[in-house]
Order: sequence, then structure tokens, then C-alpha cells
Amino acid sequence: MNEAPRTILPAADSAFHTDVPARLDRLPWSRFHWLVVTALGVTWILDGLEVTLVGALSGAISEGSLGLSGTEIGLGASAYLAGAVLGALLFGQLTDRLGRKRLFTVTVLVYAVATLLTGLSWDFWSFMLFRFLTGAGIGGEYAAINSAIQELIPARRRGFTDLAINGSFWLGAALGAGGSLIVLHPGLLPADLGWRLAFVIGGILAIVVVTLRRFLPESPRWLMTHGRPAEAARVVAEIEARVAAECGDAFARAAAPTIRLVARPSPGLAAIVRTLFVHYRQRAILGVTLMASQAFCYNAIFFTYALILTRFYGIESGRVGWFLLPFAFGNFMGPLLLGRLFDTIGRKVMIASTYALSGALMALTGILFQQGVLDAAGQTAAWTVIFFFASAAASSAYLTVSESFPLELRAMAIAVFYAFGTGVGGVVAPALFGALIDTGSRGEILWGYVLGGALMLAAAAVEAKLGVAAERRPLEEVARPLSSAD
Repeated sequence: MNEAPRTILPAADSAFHTDVPARLDRLPWSRFHWLVVTALGVTWILDGLEVTLVGALSGAISEGSLGLSGTEIGLGASAYLAGAVLGALLFGQLTDRLGRKRLFTVTVLVYAVATLLTGLSWDFWSFMLFRFLTGAGIGGEYAAINSAIQELIPARRRGFTDLAINGSFWLGAALGAGGSLIVLHPGLLPADLGWRLAFVIGGILAIVVVTLRRFLPESPRWLMTHGRPAEAARVVAEIEARVAAECGDAFARAAAPTIRLVARPSPGLAAIVRTLFVHYRQRAILGVTLMASQAFCYNAIFFTYALILTRFYGIESGRVGWFLLPFAFGNFMGPLLLGRLFDTIGRKVMIASTYALSGALMALTGILFQQGVLDAAGQTAAWTVIFFFASAAASSAYLTVSESFPLELRAMAIAVFYAFGTGVGGVVAPALFGALIDTGSRGEILWGYVLGGALMLAAAAVEAKLGVAAERRPLEEVARPLSSAD
């Protein structure tokens, strides 16, 4: 590829023209995009591994040298969620101000070090601190990574890629479930050493991710909206050269359409709030609804999964991992098999459908559970089917909030809605379902299922009314940049 960079065209005023978005969106799929998916998408695998490990290893942690009570282990989970919320908000704002690449390096380092230290915890307070810091790293990852992925993946494949990456959380969950069966296997390792080793390995894996991310560039879209169009042009030219070496350079021969931007300072907190909740009020309502409903649904079931199996079906705690594996498989396959339809049939139809199906099936499963129709295998099968659709729905919530707002505050928007969903669903749902399970009444638990199903159905209705047809459209067309000069 030997053409000269053509991104900067002189304008009569302080504005400039750029074809960066069009050039990124027309790229054929290549090894560069696989690198983006691998190096950035591994975040969700790590999160799934982290969450599942803590649940599966809670017995060993309680019985080991730390001697934590059930309440203290619960507080450790709360510390992780609190760290995730605060980390998302802090690192989200820094990601929009300082750049995607800088922050997705920092956040994975925070996660890696904190996870390693979790395996070396010496008492309750050190365990709490390291869980909080681990959560902060993961929360920051959600903001930094989602924004970077959105801005580097071509528009025609953005929906499928985003859903598949978010769904990979469940690969981590499966690894966590399988890993727990190994490290807790009687006679293989001392119980107190097994859980520590699991966290240390997780931290080492995260350090490997740092090495992969060194080969990724800064987001050209972030550069162009922060007054650095020449650098954005250079980065795009380098990406095009990498892709052309693999796929040929026919895509680079024709001129690409341009947009007109002007360099502006990063928006302050007041401007961010005004843009999100005044100028984009309907999209904010949609984002809050989708994120909160899926978070409630997921946290309600996932954090009480073992309790249902052990208390109502008599499954030994050491065997819960075997029931978690098919559940994780269904969750992963949903976004993988349905994801392409979000780019072809469209966002509104698919998001509304997956939310509605999840809600209806959850209510139906609640009735079957209340009637005593299901055994442990049947209950697991029902959950697997529900979350085949719910996983695609949950992933589409992240897709929606990450493509519906201007580039300059994309990471902060993701952070705000992630924090809200995690804060509400992460706190309310497990506590509510835990209390219902403690009653020992299937009838009481039914109301929890009905509530979760109703929230998902309500979210489907809101999507049908307020959803944005963002499929195959450039991000700058879905939400005009704040730096737009037009």
C-alpha cells in the first residue's frame, strides 16, 4: 500500500476533515482484528474465572488458614462489587481523558497484581482489600475495553463481535468451575494451598495479557476527537498496511468519505451528565433499563445457584461445579450463535426478542420449580435454556450503552451504566433471592422468579419503544461526536 495519508484536509477555520472512521469500517477482517478480540476480549474470561472461583472455593477459603466465616466471605464478594463500581467510574473518566491504550494497560495490571495478592492474603482485612482492588481493575477494564473494541471493529461486524466477546465471560466461568474441581480434589493439593494457587495462576494469566496488548495501537477515533488527527492518520495507515499485507490493498484504493471535526477540550463532569441524561435522555433510560434488568436476573440466579442445588435437590457442594458447566456452556453459546443476527436482522428486534424470551422462560421455570416438577438435572437444563437467550440479551445491553453515545464520553457512559447495573443487581438480587431461599418455601422463591421475568419483559418493551437501529452504521452516525464541526 503506497498511497499518501489523506486524513487531514485544510479547512477555512479551526476545523479539520478526517476519513478515519470510514477507513476503519471498510477494513476486511484480518489477523489484526483477531489480535484486538484476543488481547482485549480476554477481560471477560478473567472476570468469569474470578467470580466463579470465589464461589466455588468459598468452602476451602472458609476452612483454610484464613478461617473466614460465611458472612466474611460474603463481605469479600461485596468488596469486589464495590471495587468494580468505583473502578469503572474512576478509570472510565480517565479512559476518555487519557486514551484507551494507556488505561487498558493500567487496569489489567491492577487486576493482575491484586489477584496475585489475593492468593497471598493473611487475614480477613487483607483479603477484603485485595478483593476490592481486583474488582477495581475489572470495573476499569469494562470501560476501557468496551470502548476500544467498539472503535476498532468494522461497523458491519460490531454487534456480533461485541456479543461474542462479552459472552466469553462464561468461558472463564467454565474454567473456574473446572479449575475448582482440580485444585480442591482430595489428595491432589492441601485445601489451603489449592485455593491460593488458583488465584496466583489467575494473576499470572493477566500478566500475559499485558504482553499481548503491547501490540495494539491507540484508538484512532479517540485520537481524532482529541485534536490529534495527524497521529490518527498515521495509526490508520499502519493498520491498513498490516491488513493489506495479509488481504491485499484493494480496499484502500478508493477515496473514503470524511467527517468534519474541531478539537475541543475533554468534557467535564457537568457536561457529561448533561449530555447523557438531557441530550440523550431516551437512550439513557434505555441503557439503565437494559443494564439493571439483566444484572438483577443474572445475579439473582448465579449467586444463589449453589444454594438451590444443595438445599432443594440435595447436591453435595463439591459437585456443584459439574452442574455449573452446562449452564456456562449455554451462556457462552447464546451470544456466539445469535450474535450475527444482531447485525443482520437488527438490534431492536433481536434485543427485544432475547429479553422477552428470557423473561417468559424464567417465569415458567419458577412455576415448574414451585410445582416440584424438576429434578436437579431438569433445573439445570431449564437454566441453561433461559440463559442461552439471557446471555445474548445481557451482552446486547453492553453493546447498546457502548455505541449509543458520543465518542468523547463513551468509556464514561459505559462506566455509569455498568456501575448502576452492578450496584442495583449486584446488591439487591442476591440478597433478595438469598432471603427467599432461607424461607425454605418454593412458593416464596417463585415470586423471585416472577419478578426477574417481569423485569426482563419490561426491558423488552422499553427496547421495542426506544431502541436504536445501530446495526452496520458507523459510530459517528449512531451518535454524532461532541467535536463535530457540522
